[in-house]
Amino acid sequence: MQVIVVTGLSGSGKSVAIKQLEDSGFYCIDNLPVDFIVPVAKALDSSGQRHIAISVDVRTHAAPQKAKEKLSELRRLGYDVKVLALTASTPAIVQRYSETRRRHPLTPLNRRPGDQTGLQEAIAKERAQMDLQVGEVLDTTDLSPATLRAWIRQFINAPASEMTLSFESFAFKKGIPVAADLVFDARCLANPYYEPGLRELTGKDAPVIEFLEKKTDALKFVGHIEEFIRAWLPAYMSQDRHYLTVCIGCTGGQHRSVYVAEALFRRFARTPGAVVRHRALDNKARQG
Repeated sequence: MQVIVVTGLSGSGKSVAIKQLEDSGFYCIDNLPVDFIVPVAKALDSSGQRHIAISVDVRTHAAPQKAKEKLSELRRLGYDVKVLALTASTPAIVQRYSETRRRHPLTPLNRRPGDQTGLQEAIAKERAQMDLQVGEVLDTTDLSPATLRAWIRQFINAPASEMTLSFESFAFKKGIPVAADLVFDARCLANPYYEPGLRELTGKDAPVIEFLEKKTDALKFVGHIEEFIRAWLPAYMSQDRHYLTVCIGCTGGQHRSVYVAEALFRRFARTPGAVVRHRALDNKARQG
């Protein structure tokens, strides 16, 4: 049985993730206390369920170590367990709460005299309590719901492996993704944006690829990153990590970073669990 555990900050998109998992055929349970994870999984397994998703957040009031113990127990029982941890910047979460006008779970219902806990204080408190280093971390700060749903579908369809190696392009003008483990700056390469006929294209298009490989040191840039990853990937794997996110940035996330991410993905295509994502392009495609 496949078990997806969705965790992360309130307002980071867990509801969107759970709804997508439900649409993908998963039996979903929202806000399940960690003490019930193992018995519920056993019960659903015995009833014939093959895919379940469980949402766990700060409302369970469980220590992160206790949650890890329950996940380890599920794996010992032979279940295919994947953990998806969602995060976002504080300004993004504040904006989402202002739009929905919902109450953050850590803001008090009945305030005591002198209690000045507001939304930002509640977010900071939850961020301090959450342990996001338990699975694949997705930064949803600038992602549209449609893009997040697409990334969830990619996550559940990824082949089982000891480590998921993600290559992710992004735009520096939007900020570095919170989930980045390694960050490389492709702005040192000449920008195709200023070349006639290339502005509207992307790093996936042949004219842009030809420009970068003939007019810049793009191949050397990609080669050096590949050498670094191949040299240090065993060390990351030895830390019992299940996910490594390599982020490549350029100004707009459209040309150089996309080219580098795609080139790296091709070079690691035979590595089990290798995936490629494009924050700016994926958002633009689904918003258009």
